[in-house]
Amino acid sequence: MSIVCRADISKSTNFQLKHNFTIFKDGKLVFMTVSNKGDAQYEIPMARSSDTGEYECTVEAGGKTKSSNSLHVWVTGMTKPILTAEKKEVLEGEVVKLRCELPEEVPPLYFLFRKIKMNSTPKEKLVFEPYRNFSVVEFSVEEGDNILQFDCFGRRNVKLEFESSEYSNKTLVTVREPFIKPTLNAKPSSNITEGDRIQFECSTVVARMHDIEIILQKNRTILNSIVYKYVHEYSVRDEKLLKYSAVATLEDSGEYLCKVEQGRASKTTKLNVVVSELFPKPILAASMSKLDENKELTLSCSISGFRKANFSILRKNSNGDIWLKNSRNLTMRVNVNDTGSYICKAEVKGIVKESRPVRINVYAPVSKPTLSVVSGLPEVVLGKPLRLICRSVMGTPPITFTFYKGNNEVKKVVINDTYATFLDENIRPNDKRGYKCDARNNHSSGMKTSNILNVTVIVPIRNASLGSIPYGEVEDGSETAFLCSVKEGSWPIHFRIFRKTDRDVLLFEKSENADRVVWRKEAMSREDMGTYYCMASNRANVDVKSHPITISVILAAWQKGIIAAFVLISIAGAAALALWWFLCKKKKAKGPSMEMSGSALATNLTSEKLTRQHNDGDYYTGSSYIEDSENHMKSTDESNGPDLESAEVEYTEVEVSTLDPHRDSVENRHSRIQGHPDAT
Repeated sequence: MSIVCRADISKSTNFQLKHNFTIFKDGKLVFMTVSNKGDAQYEIPMARSSDTGEYECTVEAGGKTKSSNSLHVWVTGMTKPILTAEKKEVLEGEVVKLRCELPEEVPPLYFLFRKIKMNSTPKEKLVFEPYRNFSVVEFSVEEGDNILQFDCFGRRNVKLEFESSEYSNKTLVTVREPFIKPTLNAKPSSNITEGDRIQFECSTVVARMHDIEIILQKNRTILNSIVYKYVHEYSVRDEKLLKYSAVATLEDSGEYLCKVEQGRASKTTKLNVVVSELFPKPILAASMSKLDENKELTLSCSISGFRKANFSILRKNSNGDIWLKNSRNLTMRVNVNDTGSYICKAEVKGIVKESRPVRINVYAPVSKPTLSVVSGLPEVVLGKPLRLICRSVMGTPPITFTFYKGNNEVKKVVINDTYATFLDENIRPNDKRGYKCDARNNHSSGMKTSNILNVTVIVPIRNASLGSIPYGEVEDGSETAFLCSVKEGSWPIHFRIFRKTDRDVLLFEKSENADRVVWRKEAMSREDMGTYYCMASNRANVDVKSHPITISVILAAWQKGIIAAFVLISIAGAAALALWWFLCKKKKAKGPSMEMSGSALATNLTSEKLTRQHNDGDYYTGSSYIEDSENHMKSTDESNGPDLESAEVEYTEVEVSTLDPHRDSVENRHSRIQGHPDAT
């Protein structure tokens, strides 16, 4: 086959141009040449299927390059493969090594080998060879393989399609047996009665072999085996034998297997053995299976239709059966520790058979149960469940415990223990029904009942409040009563009263069988001002806090009176001092003094005024008196006219005697009228 690449180039007549031709197959370079001609040819001396593919050529001339379109070439057919075997004769258990080759074919390739045996479907093996045009495989030679034929063929993938070669030559391989199929015999027979001795013989004949193993097994359990390491070369046929003997039992009935192995070779023979029963299994009977302690128990062992046997009675134990008596009968007085499983064994002609176990339960009577609260005290907080425990110190389990609330059954349980529990989640505030329980087991004494357990239902504290009398404002030194109360709660209730400062100060605490408590504080002071609250709790162990109240301490009435009197006295003193200062200033402002002679008018006026003052009970200060004198004097002066202005002023001293108790304050008062240009 030739692949021709032609270049069509326009050029001058006498111009010689070199062409670089390159041919590719499936993108891989397969041919390259330089020529003065306008074409190039890639020769394939003998086309093979491996030459199938996409061909393309590229021409480079004068610095210019051009590529052709691709050309698909399909080469049909493959060369016939050649099959060779490493050995022409093999033994069972060995392998046949084969080599299949596709000359002049290019990988990747597939090789399919076949093992052909008469009257059976050929066995095939497929091998992929990515880098070579041959493959090697091995076939094992199995039992029953006598004359074997092998062949092969090749296959390749072209454009997602497989193309196969024709089959190779057939290669014949002869198989020889390394040993014959074993024989298995049972003596005296494969049908035997238990108690008789049976012997198995497994034999085979080997031919110049090493490491022959003979195995006797039953149900995957190997009974006996032997390995022959070496067989003499001069011995063409050598018989090998395996023996095994035992006293037959019913369990020995079944299928036995004799197997001979060497390497991969293996041959087997089966034999079915039937062992007839010599005598049936013994039967153990008990006078009763459940009985009270200190009662009498009788155990009897027997074989149906068979009396001549050696009997023994035993008690089952995890550490080994405990022998009790070599007899078919056993009578004993039982206690609780005799509870357990009992068996009997019978022996005839060396065959020992065991009866089915019989369970014996010995019961001690239950004691009077005690009913109590798991938490300890016979009380429960409302809203929380109540867990009770009923315990019977003595008594053989299983024990049936029954719980009652009042006269109503609330729970029944059978338990393999000496106690049971009951959870009551339906607790009511006024639930006064008592609890009790009873216990019983299989002892004939019957049921025992506990005492009645009365459980106190504790109602938690609800809505604590604090009040005071008087409320809000308290006089200093007066008594104040604080009242802390709760809306609901079981007695006794623990009350505490606190005052808030930079920390909470406990002022009072007391437990009362009441829903309120009163605390009297005899004398309140200003240090007692502040915020107060109370807390209440009971056996529910929940502290309930009241809303706070504020107490203000104010002055008492007598304290207010003292303060008012002091203020009034201070104001009166200040007023008197101001008046004295005013009078002094006024006297100094009158000018030269004038002493007046005692006139009848002045004396009469003064006497008349003083007499009026005494009679009326009124007290007038000297200033009033002076003021009246001045007014009087003013009227007199006005009647005198201008003569008084030039007259010399004289001082007049008036002395007044009276029985008034305030006399000392009036005596020796002097009125000085100082001269002034405007004076009258």
